[in-house]
Amino acid sequence: QLQLVESGGGLVQPGGSLRLSCAVSGRTADRDTMAWFRQVPGKERGWVASILGWLGGSVSYADAVEGRFTISRDADKSTLYLQMDSLKPEDTAVYYCAATSRVGRITSPDGYDTWGQGTQVTVSS
Repeated sequence: QLQLVESGGGLVQPGGSLRLSCAVSGRTADRDTMAWFRQVPGKERGWVASILGWLGGSVSYADAVEGRFTISRDADKSTLYLQMDSLKPEDTAVYYCAATSRVGRITSPDGYDTWGQGTQVTVSS
């Protein structure tokens, strides 16, 4: 059974940086697409970025984070990352990593069948 565990969240000032990690364990061979989502209270979970494959796969970003966030994955460490730079207060949310055996630019939460527990990111001065 695939398991995802996020870490790296915290409190950061506007303009600062954080790197989120998502440790992947279990059957990973058939999970070709992985992604980061975020959610604030009262709103739907929104897609942030996704990556295909474990070796230099295609990446996609939501417009709100394009140019500031970088998604990557390390096959040797079985870990997914989200480097977040130039953070803004509106980036405050619980961030989740997700996985699916489907292949493609999948931006709906319904397209993913495995989720981590989430990690809180707060951007505030």
